[in-house]
Amino acid sequence: MRKIEILLVEDNPADVMLTEEAFEEARIANRLHVVHDGVEALDFLHRQGRFSDVPTPDVILLDVNMPRMNGLELLAVLKADPELRRIPIIMLTTSRAEQDVWRSYDLHVNAYIPKPVSVGEFFDVVRTFETFWLAIVALPPHSVS
Repeated sequence: MRKIEILLVEDNPADVMLTEEAFEEARIANRLHVVHDGVEALDFLHRQGRFSDVPTPDVILLDVNMPRMNGLELLAVLKADPELRRIPIIMLTTSRAEQDVWRSYDLHVNAYIPKPVSVGEFFDVVRTFETFWLAIVALPPHSVS
């Protein structure tokens, strides 16, 4: 079984560390790649600069509130791109603002998951994410090389 490639777009170092720990505990083979804002994510997805040899992610985990290019701006760009729009994008964010939820779905996000407050609940969310998105759902084959 090949490893599932996950791109985490998150600017908060504590949330990055927590997410890395949660995925390390996972039973499903995965490789977590981290970038810190939408601009870096586009470089990663277009394999520019230091990202020239990275794989195409199977799933993108995206925060809403980030510098330079926020999650909603990045989501709009990705869903308008014919080569990238099929990659499932899950908002994993502290934002519970109704307008962020509505705007995300208007822009065709695949799921919107508010980050839980406690570490234990966060680990439960990651386990549920992995069970659903990485073990049950048929992800699109890579069409981007």
